[in-house]
Formats: sequence, C-alpha cells, structure tokens
Amino acid sequence: MKTQLVGMIWAEAAEGVIGHEGGMPWHLPEDLAYFKKMTADCPVIMGRKTWESLPEQFRPLPKRTNVVISSDAGRAASLRSEGALTASSLKEAVDLAGQKAPKAHMTWIMGGGRIYAEAMEKDLADLASITRIDLQTAGDTYAPQLGEGWAGVVKVPEQGWKTAENGTRYRFETYRREGRP
Repeated sequence: MKTQLVGMIWAEAAEGVIGHEGGMPWHLPEDLAYFKKMTADCPVIMGRKTWESLPEQFRPLPKRTNVVISSDAGRAASLRSEGALTASSLKEAVDLAGQKAPKAHMTWIMGGGRIYAEAMEKDLADLASITRIDLQTAGDTYAPQLGEGWAGVVKVPEQGWKTAENGTRYRFETYRREGRP
C-alpha cells in the first residue's frame, strides 16, 4: 500500500534523450546537485542497469534507501551485498521503499527508461521533476511522455533558462499528476 508520494526524477536533452550506451551523455554538476538535494533522505528506486551505471564509490547513494529492481535472484543477492534493497517489480519496490523509510515525504524513481515507462503505464507516479538540458546529443534511452493528466506546477518560461558553469543551458520543471495531493 502506497503511503507516501512517488516522484520520478530525470534530466533530459533535446528529443527526450536521457541516456546513451549505459550513461548520461552530458556532465552537468548543477543537475547532480539538484538531484542530490531533491532525493536526500528519501528512498530511490532504480533498475539494475541504472545501479550499475553509478560509479562504484557512490553505490549505494548516501543518505537514501536504495531499492534496485532485478528479476534475477542471483543478481539480487549480489546487489544486496553491495548495499541495495532489492525488489522483483516496480510495485514491490514502491511498497518496500515505503516500509523501509516510512517517515520520508517522497519516494523517487530514478530510472531507467523502462522503469519510468512502467511507472507511467501503471499510474504509480504522483510527481515528475525534470531537468531540461538545451543540448542535442545521441541517445538510446528516452524519457516518458507525460501527456494528459499532468499539470505543470513549476514550469519555467523560456527566459527562465539558466547557464551552467560549462556553458550548457538548463532549467528545472516540476509536474504533478492531476487529482493527486
């Protein structure tokens, strides 16, 4: 039973690109700082490939309950030995996150593409926090389309773009599923 809000959080470049060949095709420290701030003290849910894409020194992500989805029982044991909780489905991961961190105000889904798509398909997410990056790049993993039923809570107008230290333009946008708290 879901007891806290569930959000999805990602950064995306032009055309919805969120990943390429197992990683992010950009380096944007401002987005990493935003992610850290938003997810601190909250459970994070990710697929096994997303877990493996994290540098080893950051696994598990500190100050967060890390839940990794894996249907491979042998791999799940290895993930647990690395400090992650494991679940065999997204629904199980959401329930587990709520049980292990009941005082957290939010559970965050942090990827990858198939996990976001499933969250949308099964109507599991209440909120989407998106970093839009003004960048054309190759990609093989894409963000879900929010579509009908999502309303911008904080949608920065065009003049709201910020410029990162490396010169890349970006902005943060937040959307809430209509009818949700």
